[in-house]
Amino acid sequence: MKKLLAAFFGFTLLALVPLAHAQEKKILRAGLIGLDTSHVIAFTKLLNNPRNEGDLAGVRVVAGFPGGSKDIPDSANRVDKFTAQLRDEMGIEIVASIDELVGKVDVVLLESVDGRPHLQQVIPVLKAGKLVFIDKPIAGSLADVLLIFELSAKYKVPLFSSSSLRYYPGITGAKKNDRLGDILGATVHGPCSLEKHHPDLFWYGIHGVESLFTIMGTGCQSVVRTHTADTDVVTGTWKDGRLGTFRGIRKGASGYGGQVFGAKGIHTLDSKGGSYEPLVREIVRFFQTGQAPVSAEETIEIFAFMEAADESKRQGGAPVTLAGVLEKARAENAQRRLP
Repeated sequence: MKKLLAAFFGFTLLALVPLAHAQEKKILRAGLIGLDTSHVIAFTKLLNNPRNEGDLAGVRVVAGFPGGSKDIPDSANRVDKFTAQLRDEMGIEIVASIDELVGKVDVVLLESVDGRPHLQQVIPVLKAGKLVFIDKPIAGSLADVLLIFELSAKYKVPLFSSSSLRYYPGITGAKKNDRLGDILGATVHGPCSLEKHHPDLFWYGIHGVESLFTIMGTGCQSVVRTHTADTDVVTGTWKDGRLGTFRGIRKGASGYGGQVFGAKGIHTLDSKGGSYEPLVREIVRFFQTGQAPVSAEETIEIFAFMEAADESKRQGGAPVTLAGVLEKARAENAQRRLP
């Protein structure tokens, strides 16, 4: 009898082995759009590391579409180099179009350093039903940001966008610091180089602004900006009376940091130990679950904050409401057709 039972259970376990393998998570094939940023190299190295375990083992980059913008030196001068590195050193297939790319992959990382083409580049991805992460800046205008999220809703395809700063330990740690108590305000600083084809803060100020919103949360109502050639100081007033400030640096010592003001204490932000890995892990989880870790509402508010800062600059530092710039962007989009 014992021999019979042993034989039976042995057979049962062997029979279950194929089922267990069938239930293992599928490795998702990822495609890159825009090979003109160092992010494509860094992200591919993280995702395609053969020693990966856990989340990072679930996605592998297999193909890329170069793209590139001739009128932005940071794009035109790097796209060929990064394309060659991906193809020749990392074995990534380079394709001739986005339509070809989406036919070869399960998920997409839209990496073009120039935010202006993002709207047109993401359309075939959404139409194909592929989950997509859009690197910063999500678009080149607030109007395009709104359209991208409208298209995401229309095609029922989730997407998200984020700066890597959102997931730096020193930034996320400030939100979980019990010694701070309720967060009453924050001041953050960071590099803020400008690019003439983008609203001022979209290009590099996005990192500091995203850090500010990571700490403060949504609810900003108006913005005031003081601008000089070397520095920007942008202060937002939140609906509960809290103030959040971003100092953008273009001269002298730079780096990311700031202070958070709480009901119980004041905390100094630390950007040490930051890397792309926490962001890439969030991207992988998003691809696996379809749950965006950053809401459309928060991303839209971040870009409305930066657009309001540009409008405040145009008005000589006058307060500008986020509702006002959003209304203007929606009016602009009313004249455009959703594809």
